Amino acid sequence: MLVSLWCCLYTATLHAKDYIDIEWTQLMPADDLAALMNPPEFIVDIEDGTAQDSVAALSELSKGNDTATRFKEALQSSRVIRAFNDQDIRLPGFIVPLESDENQRVTAFFIVPYFGACLHLPPPPPNQIVYVEYAKGVELPSLQDPFWFEGTIIIDQTENDLGSSAYTMKLDSVRPYEG
Repeated sequence: MLVSLWCCLYTATLHAKDYIDIEWTQLMPADDLAALMNPPEFIVDIEDGTAQDSVAALSELSKGNDTATRFKEALQSSRVIRAFNDQDIRLPGFIVPLESDENQRVTAFFIVPYFGACLHLPPPPPNQIVYVEYAKGVELPSLQDPFWFEGTIIIDQTENDLGSSAYTMKLDSVRPYEG
């Protein structure tokens, strides 16, 4: 009996994954992050929800302004960090539902770094959005609820009306975020 228990524990240990905790900024190239952290000065004067509060308007406003052009490029960047491909990671984030099952459990969704992403313009860049299909589904009482996601991240683009992702995750587990 003791040998059987030891064998079960040993086998479970062999199959347990060691997830790497990552931050969202690690999923984007350093120059994209630097561009996003250095927005053009005129951005602060743009009122939320106005016609100028969009990537399309930024295209017009950025003409002749290298900082604004690079900022706009970073907002649309699909450039990824190849070293993360096929890695087992743990990532905190929020769910943007795309599909649900008959029990109202979310079965396809984007993981995003902050609440309200994809619902407000501009959405995060594709290299800051992760697509998930999860047959078990996730109960989502509120869009404001953060979660921990564990799984294997893959470099793979997904396009949707709500946004584009540069990564996909084969999700192993999801649980409420507890700092």
